[in-house]
Amino acid sequence: MHLIPADRAHRHLIDEHAVCDAIGGIGDAERVQTWAQRFALLSDPGRLSMLLAIRRVGSIAVTDLATATGISDTAVSQALRLLRTSGAVTAVKTGRVVRYRLRDHRIAELLDAMTTEQPSPAHPVPGPSAFEAPGETAQREVGAGDDARRRREHRAERVEGR
Repeated sequence: MHLIPADRAHRHLIDEHAVCDAIGGIGDAERVQTWAQRFALLSDPGRLSMLLAIRRVGSIAVTDLATATGISDTAVSQALRLLRTSGAVTAVKTGRVVRYRLRDHRIAELLDAMTTEQPSPAHPVPGPSAFEAPGETAQREVGAGDDARRRREHRAERVEGR
């Protein structure tokens, strides 16, 4: 399957199959945007703490959430407004008390994965030895100097190719 867009077809590739697999792994731009927004919600330690607390108890009032997280009632209310607008949480009013609970099951799954002591990813990250060919010694990590060297070599190749 050839997934390389026409605007990138001119680039020199080392492994065309790896590039196509990588493009397939990225998926469509809308899905990437949706996940980026989810991760942005989780990127703030205060919001993340609130989401973890909500996930643990199921539903919780603003004052109780503020006490649990150590964040002021006002800051919790503002963060909950953002989380509600994004669809991450929902508000349920019982009498005069408003309680918040998770609404986005994907965020719930991320929070569960974060709190699990022994995660079992679908594709575990291999250790350094998994990248070595039999009988081959591990190569050193690529540093900033190597990146600069590769860019110089690439520029030289492009000049020679003209």
